[in-house]
Amino acid sequence: MLATSARLLRLLSLLQSRRFWSGAELAQALEVTERSVRRDVDRLRSLGYPVQGTAGVAGGYRLGVGARLPPLLLEEDEATAVAFGLRAAASGAVSGMEEAALRALAKLEQLLPARIRKRVATLYSGVVSVPGLEPPVDAELLAVLAAASRDQQRVEFNYGDKQQRASTRHVEPHGVVHIGSRWYLVAFDVDRADFRTFRIDRVTSEARVGKRFVPRPIPHGDLATYVSQSISLDAYAHKARVLFYAPLQQVAARIPATVGRLSEADAGCCQLDTGGNDLALLALHVAACGIEFQVLEPPALIDEVKAMSERLDRAHRASTSAHCTEL
Repeated sequence: MLATSARLLRLLSLLQSRRFWSGAELAQALEVTERSVRRDVDRLRSLGYPVQGTAGVAGGYRLGVGARLPPLLLEEDEATAVAFGLRAAASGAVSGMEEAALRALAKLEQLLPARIRKRVATLYSGVVSVPGLEPPVDAELLAVLAAASRDQQRVEFNYGDKQQRASTRHVEPHGVVHIGSRWYLVAFDVDRADFRTFRIDRVTSEARVGKRFVPRPIPHGDLATYVSQSISLDAYAHKARVLFYAPLQQVAARIPATVGRLSEADAGCCQLDTGGNDLALLALHVAACGIEFQVLEPPALIDEVKAMSERLDRAHRASTSAHCTEL
């Protein structure tokens, strides 16, 4: 059994890691009785931590909102992730967060052990940022949408789609996903009775939070897969399946998640499900990977690859012939 002071720190860490704990769950995690849990909760309250409790069969504990921010307990991997994220935010990855991120980073790094500071510096040194290529995302909006997803609260906001058509959306947010350099909200659109993927930089108003909802199963199993499917397949006129004669890991290094969905195939091959509005550009992108491939569908893409191959062959023969004439 842990000593009282160590147990309090462990209890605080548990309360910070999850929104709600039953007394029995905390007692099991701490290897004490529920009576000891109640005493430890009272000790945390006396130290200023706003631990809220509810009685009854469905009762338990949660760390509420207080008048001041209590100290946070971070594991090493969590501290590394926070420090790395603060460095990215300080560089302008999310608009409106730069100065606050710098202040928070200064406070955090003076407390980090040397090994974690070195790890963060090593990770960040390998990242090159090119600012201004994508529209910035408002930090406050991002925080509101993430909190509404966590707390299962409906949200209303104004939105402009890729054709710049404006609309007001009433959604049940299920999560925020970061892919490439963009942020996406996965939500059930109440008016359209279906799931949708929203680019957060296209939200044109503040997010107005409403009543709670019961979450629904995510299409394709998880948020990341659903977003990848939405932005690489569903949005395009042409759908394609391509077989690459290389392992998935090798192909994934050449094809980002925003391009399509990769899956394992037989004998060290992998399959790409992707889409595009222009078959010629789609054929060019597939060929530019530099890996042997076979187009499975659609037939029109097979024809486009054949036509491209013939054009390249003619260009090669013409270039070779001109080179020989000059010699």
